[in-house]
Amino acid sequence: MPLHSLAPSETNLIPAAVLLALINHLYFHRFEPKSANRPLLALAIQPLLLLVASSVPRSFVTLLTISTVFIVTLCGSIALYRISPWHPLAHIPGPTIYKITKLCGVWVTLSGNQHRVIKALHDRYGPFVRTGPNDVSIVHVEAIKTVLGTGGFPKGQYYEARTDPTLSTRNLLTMKGEAHANRRRIWNRGMSSESLGDYETILARRIAQLMERLEGLSASGADAVDIAAWFSFFSFDFMGDMAFGGGFEMLRDGGDKNGLWAILEQGTRNVTAVSHIPWIVSTLYLIPGATRGIKTLRSFGAACARKRIASGSTVRDLWYHLTDEAGMEKTQPTVGEVVADGVLAIIAGSDTTSVALSSFVFFLLSNLDIYRRVQAEVDAVYPHGESLLDTSKHAELHILTACLNETLRLSPPVPTNGPRQVPCGEGRLVAGCFIPEHTQIYIPPYALHRSAAHFYPAPEAFDPDRWLRGGASRPGDVLNTAAFIPFSYGAANCVGKALAWREMLMLTSTLLHTFEVRFAAGFEAAGWAEQLHDAFVTSVGAPLMVELKRR
Repeated sequence: MPLHSLAPSETNLIPAAVLLALINHLYFHRFEPKSANRPLLALAIQPLLLLVASSVPRSFVTLLTISTVFIVTLCGSIALYRISPWHPLAHIPGPTIYKITKLCGVWVTLSGNQHRVIKALHDRYGPFVRTGPNDVSIVHVEAIKTVLGTGGFPKGQYYEARTDPTLSTRNLLTMKGEAHANRRRIWNRGMSSESLGDYETILARRIAQLMERLEGLSASGADAVDIAAWFSFFSFDFMGDMAFGGGFEMLRDGGDKNGLWAILEQGTRNVTAVSHIPWIVSTLYLIPGATRGIKTLRSFGAACARKRIASGSTVRDLWYHLTDEAGMEKTQPTVGEVVADGVLAIIAGSDTTSVALSSFVFFLLSNLDIYRRVQAEVDAVYPHGESLLDTSKHAELHILTACLNETLRLSPPVPTNGPRQVPCGEGRLVAGCFIPEHTQIYIPPYALHRSAAHFYPAPEAFDPDRWLRGGASRPGDVLNTAAFIPFSYGAANCVGKALAWREMLMLTSTLLHTFEVRFAAGFEAAGWAEQLHDAFVTSVGAPLMVELKRR
């Protein structure tokens, strides 16, 4: 309704609606809400209360007009402040729309292109980029220790959004402070060198099963095999064995017949998208169906736990350690905590490893000269008749290790990582730049690993020799290993790093020794890496079709 068509008495409400909106902005700026429930209700009823308190004749048209002025003024005031020189992050460059709203982060996450978008922003704006109203992404090696190291910054609201507000249970990823330290201690026992020895039997059985299935496909004359899918089946089965005593059997079935992978992938993507707007989480849980994927994920974990408990297994798997069956903790973890950590283990351990293995095969088949060198090394370290699963020889696999390092550099398992938040009180200097309190700081591995300042020459090229040279044999070469953080950094780094390395070395050496692998005829390999999606952990967005021939 045009403003000029309003009666004079109604027009007088316009300034009042504007003033009320500005007062709301000042209040929410001073007292930032943790939940949207009450603020949304308050915003909805204030125009109505303003109309009721006035002497203006009440009508729906008048209420709609006043509400529109109120909301537009509030949103406009917030937007102008966020792009103004008075905002605490005004000195950090970035796209205007990112400064105004985190909805951009939601959209980019759902698209799967978050890591590539962040890198493009750094290429344009430099090492410091404002990626949200109160978010900064930093690609600078000096920021790693400051933000992630000992005495670094705590986890903020991004991780709060990854917890169910209706439950008190948290997993290792979302825990903070002493609770995180206590839970990490249990995880460390579960990932100790002694425990890894226990897991090798489980791992060896699954690798043998994968090779058997691939050999069957090769013998059957299959022209093309989606090796990425089979890596996913393998990693899911193995982590299922570890976390819940098994029972998934995707390798046996040759697919995800129960839809488990889809449950995890969709749940992970939804949670990651919502993490950009944590204040809306509690509201979503009030809307029927809005959190169906997240709740399905939780139900999946509970069902796995019930099955593991009922089995009464005495195997020293990860579940054994997470439940503290050895009785080494003063207070034993609850079943809810173990379930949450078990689901985390499957998500963090299956997606990340399968993507790393798929990327490794892609890069190797795209560089056949390197492929031949790696295969020759594997053949020399494991002569015919010796066990391919002998982990004591992993230290001799120099070229293979360099190729895996280069794979993790170009395709890190967690491409953008989660942010840390500058503590309340006062701002901090990070890599020489002042960052105010409450700011969330991202240090994205994907962009960091592809920076010419840390990896030169050809930072975007697959060059395992940079690791063998050490970056010092040629003038101008740069290999800054301090900027290499595929498993994050500090006390909250990836607890499964040692297991992941053992898994990757055992499987890749076995694969290269057993098969000749090539891209399938007609497969358009060039754009495959661009189909990798970033939803906190990387997921494969397209098949990786190869031909396999038994050697």
